[in-house]
Amino acid sequence: MTEHELTITRAFDAPPELVYRAWTDPDQLASWLGPQESVASSVTTDPRPGGRWRACISSPDHRIERWMEGSYRELDPPVRLVAAGVGETLVTITLQGTGDKTEMTFHQAPFPDEVERDGHFDGWRSSFEDLALQLTRIRQEAR
Repeated sequence: MTEHELTITRAFDAPPELVYRAWTDPDQLASWLGPQESVASSVTTDPRPGGRWRACISSPDHRIERWMEGSYRELDPPVRLVAAGVGETLVTITLQGTGDKTEMTFHQAPFPDEVERDGHFDGWRSSFEDLALQLTRIRQEAR
């Protein structure tokens, strides 16, 4: 990893199809996207090459909002997703399944500086904790 790139590898107790859907279904994405103590108050997705995505991450009282938007560059369900627009960066998600488990490699670049990169690291790490909880809920409800 160079100083202006971010790579996070995370294991989830869910098959790749569920993890992929959590990235592309707007309702699922809204349930986990954003750092803890925030709310994804609006999420839209059009998961196809050239399709657009848009999300608003808000403080719990909705006084502070941060809108983000971009486009999908590449989709290969349930293995790979590439999207542009997050702070002028490119996000690449690669999913490797083994039975009912998935290893996700998340890569985001370029960042203008280390401070920006580190801020995103903290936010994504928190989001992925919520994603793990969301995937557990989905699997329990399916039983």
